Amino acid sequence: MSRRGFGSIRKLPSGRWRASYVEESTGRRVNAPATFTTKSDAGLWLSGVETDRARGLLLDRELSQRPFGDWAREWLGNLHVKPKTEVSYESCLRNHVLPVFEDRPVGSITYRDCKAFVDRLRRKGLAPGTVGEARKVLRLVLQEALREDAIHRNPADGLRVPRGVRIEMVFLDVEQVFALADAVANPPRPASHPQQHWPAYGLLVRFAAFSGLRAGEVAALRVGRVGTDGSWVEVAESVEEVHGQLIYGPPKTYSRRRVDLPSTLAAEMAEHRARRPADPAAPFFTGPAGGPLRHSNFYRRFFKPAVSRAGLEERTRFHDLRHTAAALMIAQGAHLLVVKERLGHSTIAVTADRYGHLYPSLSAKLTGQLDVAYEQGAREFNG
Repeated sequence: MSRRGFGSIRKLPSGRWRASYVEESTGRRVNAPATFTTKSDAGLWLSGVETDRARGLLLDRELSQRPFGDWAREWLGNLHVKPKTEVSYESCLRNHVLPVFEDRPVGSITYRDCKAFVDRLRRKGLAPGTVGEARKVLRLVLQEALREDAIHRNPADGLRVPRGVRIEMVFLDVEQVFALADAVANPPRPASHPQQHWPAYGLLVRFAAFSGLRAGEVAALRVGRVGTDGSWVEVAESVEEVHGQLIYGPPKTYSRRRVDLPSTLAAEMAEHRARRPADPAAPFFTGPAGGPLRHSNFYRRFFKPAVSRAGLEERTRFHDLRHTAAALMIAQGAHLLVVKERLGHSTIAVTADRYGHLYPSLSAKLTGQLDVAYEQGAREFNG
């Protein structure tokens, strides 16, 4: 055993090195949470402990030795997020993070361990989004340990995951929107089928493409949140399906907002509202049997088959109606802030990141207008 001014270092039969020190308050010997490859690494750990002790920053040893799995379960149990997000976090923990870190003392986890974990997931061929989610969950759990003084710093901080390729947006023109709405409203049905047409679903598609509401916001829309003349809707709720159950809650980013509608669409909305129950809490759009609209069923049974029949790109998703709404607004010269407010983005930076590339299409028009102003000013100045 090697003696030092503070602590001691001992070589193990395995060839690795163990560092330890005696806790002043209890007289107990405290081992480092892990062994070291070299004697100098063990000495560096002891030097760090000695410095922390001198500064009054020594970690809580019991918390530092607590298994990562305990921290993870405690963190998961105290989350205040939407149910779908909680399910996603739990799945990520169970499938990716806990199999690697569950039994490790939280204080023994290093940046190198975290990087090796991410690299291993990437080598397995997991999507960048999945790898990024695993890194995020790992970091969030370790952050809890940091707050409780179980670790000095979060070893997952600064760990980067290459950004995945963003799914290319599909922007429909107005004619395509109407073609898609017609295909959704008039699916092929056997002559014996009791209902051949679904005009409310055609309206739903047109409404989504001109309002920019998210799928969950459309499905959660209630009669009382649509103006009697159909000229506006109040977005105050969203719905998501978790394990087969419909969970209602605030919109994403808690963006409660009012969206005004063009007059022709407003007239169609008013006509549909008049056919719905007077109860303001009744759903505005319903499932085929009259109950709450389940977006997953609507998407599978009505929307995707209609994409092919309308002659649109097969990759067209319902969310592309939201992108279409943004493009239509921008084409009319809408300011980025107006687009942000209608779509309910958390910040204007999000709007700019998603749709800023559409604005250069207005550059030529702007340049022409500036040219006219310049010429007029020059004429007036020169008499």
